[in-house]
Amino acid sequence: MSHALDASGDGGSDTPNLDFAGTTPYEDYVQADVLTHLQQLRSDDPGEMVFLVTTQVMELWFTVIVHEWETAAKALREDTLPVAMDALKRSLRELEALNSSWRPLAQLTPGQFNAYRSALGEGSGFQSAMYRRMEFLLGDKSASMLVPHRGAPRVHAELEKALHEPSLYDEVLRLLARRGLPVPPAVLDRDLAQRYEPSPDVEAVWTSLYADPDAQPDLHRLGEVLTDVAELVWRWRNDHLVATRRAMGAKTGTGGSAGVTWLEKRATKNVFPELWTARSHV
Repeated sequence: MSHALDASGDGGSDTPNLDFAGTTPYEDYVQADVLTHLQQLRSDDPGEMVFLVTTQVMELWFTVIVHEWETAAKALREDTLPVAMDALKRSLRELEALNSSWRPLAQLTPGQFNAYRSALGEGSGFQSAMYRRMEFLLGDKSASMLVPHRGAPRVHAELEKALHEPSLYDEVLRLLARRGLPVPPAVLDRDLAQRYEPSPDVEAVWTSLYADPDAQPDLHRLGEVLTDVAELVWRWRNDHLVATRRAMGAKTGTGGSAGVTWLEKRATKNVFPELWTARSHV
């Protein structure tokens, strides 16, 4: 016999079902109990919880964004540009949400961060496998970044696969070539496991598309949504830099990284570089 009551505590014909034999359908789908019990604190400082949860939320956003960019890359490969555009546009909203994740951490003082920093041990954000997959999809590849994951076979295999697959930008350039634009063979046939390097010839292709946006308007729109992605990635890197600089200054980063110095170098690099430099020639 059901003991379900409506929100006011009175029974009624429109009362939702509150009596389940096992866990709720919501729990079965969302796995909320798993998510809300993943936080294993390693210090007594109350600020560690927000740091840990915020980092876990970032990992979830990385996962969603990787899904969107892999969806877009597959759609570009299959010449279904509308599907790719939809995935890229969704990723813009997700990148905005990801970037907002810095807000709870953006004003940490050195004292507040130091209160639980030792709990991280040698842990560091650059060890995030899902973030590394994001970077690989953006064309920023390095085989050395697989090394930290040798002890996790599944993760290592996924990263190695991503290292050797075309990046999102590689698929874009292949689409441009199929549309008759003069993307050079050296770019199309490059070693996909290497970091993408800017090409003057690719810059000229984007310049031509921007100089005459009505010639192939769908490709012009693709260039703009990619520019939006690149801008939000740049903002993510800069927000990371500012939050780190505020919390720890120029000290060595967690995990032995160069900390702010390393982040400063990252913040100066644009993804999809020719989309930025081409604008100077239009």
